[in-house]
Amino acid sequence: MTDTILFDLDGTLLPLDMEKFTDIYFNEMGHMFKDIIDPKLLTKYIWTATSEMVGNTEYKTNEEVFMDRFSKLIDGDINMYKKRFDSFYDTMFLKTKKAAEKQSLMIESIAILNNKNYKLVVATNPLFPRKAIHHRIEWAGLDLKAFEYITSYEDNHFCKPQPEFYKEVLEIIGKKPEQCLMVGNDVQEDLIALKLGIKTFLIKNHMIHRTEEDFISTYEGNYEDFYNFVKELPAVSLSS
Repeated sequence: MTDTILFDLDGTLLPLDMEKFTDIYFNEMGHMFKDIIDPKLLTKYIWTATSEMVGNTEYKTNEEVFMDRFSKLIDGDINMYKKRFDSFYDTMFLKTKKAAEKQSLMIESIAILNNKNYKLVVATNPLFPRKAIHHRIEWAGLDLKAFEYITSYEDNHFCKPQPEFYKEVLEIIGKKPEQCLMVGNDVQEDLIALKLGIKTFLIKNHMIHRTEEDFISTYEGNYEDFYNFVKELPAVSLSS
């Protein structure tokens, strides 16, 4: 029986204009570091180090992979960059909220699932620091305490669409694939969970599909469909 639901964040729990988010993010990041590095070069290096995270298959935290690659690209003290990155996510990063909006049906769905005793997990692609992910969950109108576990680049060792990402999350929360449902809007990154035996629900409002290939999802629909799906789910025993 399903007793645990994993959620993607951007485009699922949090409707997000990704182009606007990216523009604000790198514009503000450029301002933050402009005294020590050219903004265009900084953007290039961040993308390069991020690609390294996504492709990594070694058991290293995403933060370690990112910083190791980034440190080899810059001409300067990596510790100075780390301190400024940390400050950025407390300050100028907050301007990216302009690209986000709340989704009332998802807020209500989370409340219903909590009341029915489902274990909830934010299984966002862990490319960002914990504080950046927590900010976005709160921008979605959700309480961090509603979730048993939230992925982040400090804690996790793999990224979507690698199956190892989902294996690690299941190990951390102590669940088997057949107990879980993955809810997301990204065909490549979220539906890969099916390969492990995790059921999936594809949210189609902000669907991302990078190819013309057919795909399979256990369930699919818009926000309202998911809300109705949640209302019909049975309550879970507290002993689960």
